[in-house]
Amino acid sequence: MLKRTKGLAILFALSLLICITAAQILNFSPAYLMGSKTVEAAPVTRSAVKTEKKKQPAPVVYGIATDSLEIVEDEVERGQVLSGILAKYNIDPTTVHNLAQKAKEVFSVRKIAAGRNYTILHKRDSAQTAQYFIYEPNQVEYVIFDLRDSLEVTLNKRKVEVVERTIAGEINSSLYVSMVEAGGSPQLVNSFADIFAWRLDLNRLQPGDNFKLIYEEKVVDGQTIGFGELKSAVFEHEGEEIYAIGFDEGNGLNYYDQKGQSLKRAFLKEPLEYSRISSRFSKRRFHPVQKRYKAHLGTDFAAPRGTPIRTVGDGVVVAAHYTSGNGYFVKVRHNSTYTTQYLHMSKFAKGIRKGARVKMGQTIGYVGSTGLATGPHLCYRFWKNGRQVDALRVKLPAANPVSKNHMTAFDEVKEQTMHRMQAIDIKSIKQELLASGKDKDPTDA
Repeated sequence: MLKRTKGLAILFALSLLICITAAQILNFSPAYLMGSKTVEAAPVTRSAVKTEKKKQPAPVVYGIATDSLEIVEDEVERGQVLSGILAKYNIDPTTVHNLAQKAKEVFSVRKIAAGRNYTILHKRDSAQTAQYFIYEPNQVEYVIFDLRDSLEVTLNKRKVEVVERTIAGEINSSLYVSMVEAGGSPQLVNSFADIFAWRLDLNRLQPGDNFKLIYEEKVVDGQTIGFGELKSAVFEHEGEEIYAIGFDEGNGLNYYDQKGQSLKRAFLKEPLEYSRISSRFSKRRFHPVQKRYKAHLGTDFAAPRGTPIRTVGDGVVVAAHYTSGNGYFVKVRHNSTYTTQYLHMSKFAKGIRKGARVKMGQTIGYVGSTGLATGPHLCYRFWKNGRQVDALRVKLPAANPVSKNHMTAFDEVKEQTMHRMQAIDIKSIKQELLASGKDKDPTDA
């Protein structure tokens, strides 16, 4: 009998242990199983788990609140006009005509061009009637066409921030490639080339030559939209440093060496922005079209068709027409000593005709292959005292040096500029470019 009682006790203990273990697994309290009073857990609701997101305010675009408006951003397609764009948003041709009349004094709707951005703000209904049309003619300006009852047109400008930058680099293949890899732009390369053109042969630079530039960058809403003035530069060629110190005597920025001598001449060095010379001045050259040796009294610049051609100095157009040999050409008399000629153009620039006055750097035509030419290029010819000479070798008068009464101010600018340039470490910049993988000639396989 005693053994039977002990067996029942053991069986009861094991049963109790199994129940308690099961209760723990099911997250129940043993007290509950034994009949003790427990506190019931509060029910969990969805609102307690998920916090409702705060409604974000509608964005303000171009200074316009869009609480009750939908925003549509797009780009003008080729051949599109204002009436075609707005017809999709319930704006009839009569309204567009009236809008165009009002816009004449502000911005002609005829200037709306393919590839430019626009924004439509329309009502949130089935008709989707446009309330505003905003067009961006460039990265700075935007035109707001108010399509409501008032039909107002306003031209606005974003704030342009001018930031001073510094870049430096070493020549590996060409000035153009090396400067762009260093963070510059084609515009910056052209400015640099114009400044140094009379001190350096930019087509014969050597690997290992290096450059440093201080320049202005134009920024809108944190994005670079272009470049301002090139403030100063230095180019080291075969161990010699040539400085271009920007200094303004009251007539705009000019560039001088350490002695205050101007780096500029009375003429630009070349009629095309930084380009490749394909054939030089020669008394005996094999003509590619006529297949015979003859004098080539000019300098050929290879360039894509349509590249702008600029006059190298102020002057008067004495000829602008077509001949079978020269194609379309322009001839400019600069003064009693110097005359220049530009051959094989595809067409003349607007307003270029005999008797027209032109300014240094003004576009007078565009590269082509008219006349006796095998491909698009410019043949540039230069006369001195009525005789054709090599434009790349002729010695031209320099612009004026820094005046004596401005030398003290110039010396201060020079010292500041040279100190800043000397603080730029080309070697560390090159190492950074190598580490980033940018310092590589794109022509390398």
